[in-house]
Order: sequence, then structure tokens, then C-alpha cells
Amino acid sequence: MAGNVRVITINENIMSKNETVADKIRSDLSAQGTFFLNVMSSPGSGKTTTLTALINRLKDELRIAEMDVDIKTSIDAQRVADATGIRAMQINNGGLCHIDADMTSRAIEQFGVADTDLLILENIGNLVCPAEFDTGAHKNVMLLSIPEGDDKPLKYPLMFQVCDVIIFNKIDTLPAFDFDMDKAKQRILALNPKATFFAVSAKTGEGMDALADWVRNQVAQIQKA
Repeated sequence: MAGNVRVITINENIMSKNETVADKIRSDLSAQGTFFLNVMSSPGSGKTTTLTALINRLKDELRIAEMDVDIKTSIDAQRVADATGIRAMQINNGGLCHIDADMTSRAIEQFGVADTDLLILENIGNLVCPAEFDTGAHKNVMLLSIPEGDDKPLKYPLMFQVCDVIIFNKIDTLPAFDFDMDKAKQRILALNPKATFFAVSAKTGEGMDALADWVRNQVAQIQKA
């Protein structure tokens, strides 16, 4: 005798709570004139080095704070603080592969960012989970380093779909790797036609001024609103 199977349909968006909290973060930070930037990438892409170079270009004109997410240790947050002199906070997320809006909200509350022009979240190194959760940031940025290859948009499409800005990082290594930047851009634009691109090397400084100008403009837009 065949067993009975009951099928139910759940229409509620399981991410609705996260989206509600994320919207509140954006609203609250916008009201106080703080631009919130969420930076994602795979491990070893150069997030910390690039952010350090970016912060050092902006710290004399903007009040900047950085939150760093890792499973363990405070190495990256300490590196940023030591290299830039800004306030940095380490978030250890208990072994999860992501940080969501509720975690972000609690971290912001504990950190205190009322006197901050630019708040940066250096998200955990992962090309899957972080893309699934809205953190409440005004803009999402993703670093794709040259040694990773130009096929990453094909393998991890959601990450490229949710990011407003794609940074091609470590461009000083282009001669050593088979990376086709035009092909990478075409693949990304097929997923996200509105994506903005920067090509940078934190090591040589190439492209960093243009990236800093973009951040300045984003902060100015939030503070004029």
C-alpha cells in the first residue's frame, strides 16, 4: 500500500526577514550620511591589501571604519588597523560561510559608526554564500584577481549578478597568467549589464586613484541626499 504524501506550498520569502533588516541598515546609515560598502571575493584575492591601499588614499578626507569577517582570528582587521590607523573591528562568525543582515546590524551597533563617512565590510572569503545574503550595504563590490582565471563568472554567476562593481585585481600579474579581461567582462555583462569595472594593482598603485574617486563620489551622493 502506497503511503500518503502531503504537499504544502510556502509562499513567504524565507529571506524576507533578512531583507527587512538590510533595508533598515541602509535607511539608518543613509540618514546619518554613512556610505556602507560590502566587499566580497574568494580567499587570497587580495581584499585586505587592496582595501588598505584604498583606505590610505581616502583617510585624510573621510572618516573611515572597517569591519572584517572571518571564521577565526583577527589577523586581517589588525593588518588594516596597523597599516592605516583607522578603527577596525573583527567579526568572528562562528564557522558560517556568510554574514547576514542581522549579524551586520549587531556588529554595527557594537562598533558605533555615528561619526563615520565610509563603512567598509570586508566579507568572508567565499564566492557562494556571501552573495546570497543582503548585508544592508549601499553597494556590493567583488574582487576577481587575475590568477583566479577569467572563467569565474561562469562558475559563480550569482556573485557577479549581485555586485555593482567588479574589480580586476593584481593586474601586475597579467603577463604571467592566461587571463582574457575582455572575455571576463563579456561574461560578467551577460549576467549583470549594469556592472562597473575597475582594473587595479595594490602593489603598483595602478588604477587605485580611479577606484578612490568612485568611492568619494558614492560618499558624496549619500551625504547630499
